[in-house]
Amino acid sequence: MSTNTTVGTAARPLRVAVVGSGPAGVYAADILTKSEAVKSGELTVSIDLFDRYPAPYGLIRYGVAPDHPRIKGIVNALHKVLDRGDIRFFGNVDYGTDLTLEDLRTHYDAVIFATGAIKDADLNIPGIELEGSYGGADFVSWYDGHPDVSRDWPLEAKEIAVIGNGNVALDVARMLSKHADDLLVSEIPDNVYRALKDSPVTDVHVFGRRGPAQVKFTPLELRELSHSKDVDIILYPEDFEFDAESDRQIQSNNQTKTMVGTLTNWIAEQPEDLSELTASRRLHLHFLHSPVEVYDDAANPGKVAGIKFERTELDGTGNARGTGEVLDYPVQAVYRAIGYFGSALPEVEFDHSRGIVPNDGGRVLDASGAHVPGIYATGWIKRGPVGLIGHTKGDALETVTYLLEDRGNLPQAAAPAPEAIIGLLEDRGVQYTSWEGWLALDAHERSLGQKASAEAGSVQRERIKVVPREDMVEISRGGVAAEV
Repeated sequence: MSTNTTVGTAARPLRVAVVGSGPAGVYAADILTKSEAVKSGELTVSIDLFDRYPAPYGLIRYGVAPDHPRIKGIVNALHKVLDRGDIRFFGNVDYGTDLTLEDLRTHYDAVIFATGAIKDADLNIPGIELEGSYGGADFVSWYDGHPDVSRDWPLEAKEIAVIGNGNVALDVARMLSKHADDLLVSEIPDNVYRALKDSPVTDVHVFGRRGPAQVKFTPLELRELSHSKDVDIILYPEDFEFDAESDRQIQSNNQTKTMVGTLTNWIAEQPEDLSELTASRRLHLHFLHSPVEVYDDAANPGKVAGIKFERTELDGTGNARGTGEVLDYPVQAVYRAIGYFGSALPEVEFDHSRGIVPNDGGRVLDASGAHVPGIYATGWIKRGPVGLIGHTKGDALETVTYLLEDRGNLPQAAAPAPEAIIGLLEDRGVQYTSWEGWLALDAHERSLGQKASAEAGSVQRERIKVVPREDMVEISRGGVAAEV
């Protein structure tokens, strides 16, 4: 092969496409640009980042509650990576329709899928399909202003059950119980604020299958519950059961010790007579409850009227077993927040039982278990929706390390000039957005926040999200969309 086409030389950079611009995708691109091979001059790289949404950041923009202050730090870090100018961003480009795997193989030497997991994991119990039963991930997408979900959400229930004991369950419960005016300082979209403002909710119940020492949320998430104004947190003494494994976890894990300490302090400070609590809304935390059935009644057939749980007990190993006792909670809405699940990608093998792309350390595998040359995965689509956002850095490092090890054996793509992909998108009429377009949309959203702050006087709104996809694209591509 002549030197002017050798992959990785100054004349012929290693061309890599990353599909997904959330933390996993951005971390992978960043790690690749900072690899020892690149820093030493042994390798040059050219990286394009594609996302189906007009704006970058993935889960950070569309999967995290807007009142999380720590998320700003992650956004700032991702912004710095993409603002350097050595990684191109193409938004509003859908893999599988706007671009195929063949297109990517033609234009790039390697492809990294970082598409995450956005669907709700299934909960297979009777009645889960009733009207008023929702997926927590769908609710998160709504309150985060996801461009592809309805702008309306039915908030009609006074009593609500949230199933799950992870961070998403607490986010969902907090957003349902928190007063809308207290969210104005966040980047909450206006349609979400108005809907939450009119919500008649009085009680939100969060249910976990195991005990307080086995919860999956973090101390920060737990503490944030107590910051909601005019919301009382209620716990139940019969739910505080600890077995030998619980004691071991408490003694060996500082995070578990902190959470159990916080919960036990709360219940110790709670009045014995709950009628002494005076907040207009209540957030109940229940443990040792396993969901059995969502049901309707004769007054409202087809609509959620309540949910039944089997009481559980710890079995000495930290797991829970049923006791046979059934508990009934009248509620008018049920939200399941028991985890996310990945979506299949066109032309790529998929493990439907785990919701991931089959892979070996990030090397994507075919149906026979062989590595598909030049195809990689990172993030939740690689390992499943487990771990915190920070864990994706180590995950991306593993994938990129294998990609660099394989670079001598990658399929030799035609790898036309970087501008060729732009021509392809334009020929197909794809209204793609750019990093410069995101900066324009970002400035527009901040200006909406400043305008609203000036009109309100007492409330400072950092930004107001633009929700409709067409408006996001129009603003990003230089047009002026209606204010929302």
